[in-house]
Amino acid sequence: MLRCLELAAKGLGEVAPNPMVGCVIVLDGAIIAEGYHEVYGGPHAEPNAISKADAALLQKATLYVNLEPCSHHGKTPPCADLIISKGIGKVVIGNLDPNPLVAGKGIQKLKDAGIEVVQGVLDKECKELNKRFFTFHEKKRPYIILKWAQTNDGFISQWPIPETKEDNWITGVKSKELVHQWRSQEQAILIGYNTLVNDNPFLTTRLANGKNPIRLLMTRQLEFPENLNLFNEDAETIVFNSVKDESDEHITFVKIDWNNKVKEILAICYEQAISSIIIEGGTNTIYNFMNSDLWDEARVFVNPEKHFGNGITAPDINLDLSAPQLIGKDLLYTLINY
Repeated sequence: MLRCLELAAKGLGEVAPNPMVGCVIVLDGAIIAEGYHEVYGGPHAEPNAISKADAALLQKATLYVNLEPCSHHGKTPPCADLIISKGIGKVVIGNLDPNPLVAGKGIQKLKDAGIEVVQGVLDKECKELNKRFFTFHEKKRPYIILKWAQTNDGFISQWPIPETKEDNWITGVKSKELVHQWRSQEQAILIGYNTLVNDNPFLTTRLANGKNPIRLLMTRQLEFPENLNLFNEDAETIVFNSVKDESDEHITFVKIDWNNKVKEILAICYEQAISSIIIEGGTNTIYNFMNSDLWDEARVFVNPEKHFGNGITAPDINLDLSAPQLIGKDLLYTLINY
């Protein structure tokens, strides 16, 4: 099962909103085939592994998979049907699938076919890997990651904003590269109006390999400076606002009730099958999610050598609840909202 998780993790950023799944086929204590779900819309882990095995050996083999085999027709045929057709006699499963389309139906189909099923193996580890998928189906919203960087004296920016952008940078190159890698792993990235006009960010994965996330903007202000990077053609952009619904090529304006903005944004993202969002906005934007208790994880960089003295105060969170990780010269704190 640990090998299943290693394989499954290779699909991070490639298979969403599907789960990450790895599959290992074992005979007499040795792995004879393995595979994982590589890309959204492509074959699932089970057919990828089964296709590499000697068909004559499958009836004596045990199939391991970290998530219950699907039992319904989606973009691919049901994996449970394939397992049954190959005569595999035993299946070991990590998690039950929280998707109502599956949710125990795959296991029942296997049992009805006379297959021995063992479930709940490394249940906690399997669920941690697919925390985005479980949050999406159990809470009916995307998995929310709050991310910001702050100085050692607790500021996220100088104020007024310096004319030279570099003067306001807090983290080093290693941290910036890591953040771009994170962006490639999530389906969407969100900021507010102040970050848009003050930083003019691209919100892309320029410093890492991987696809750009969908860019989300939360704003009541629809008068923008010219030549904003957010509106280029590098990625799809959705502007959540209180004024209009409108689509123009790669930019979509979505009108929401501003008094209920966070819940509405998450509900719309859920409807559009966006299973994870990284929030890179300023303090006010981050507080919108914290105060609504609609967040799952916070990733906070602290530069212990940087002091602004005054400026925009960082969100208030107890960093002592996390042991920091050293990224270059920066400290990275990761906090989970249980």
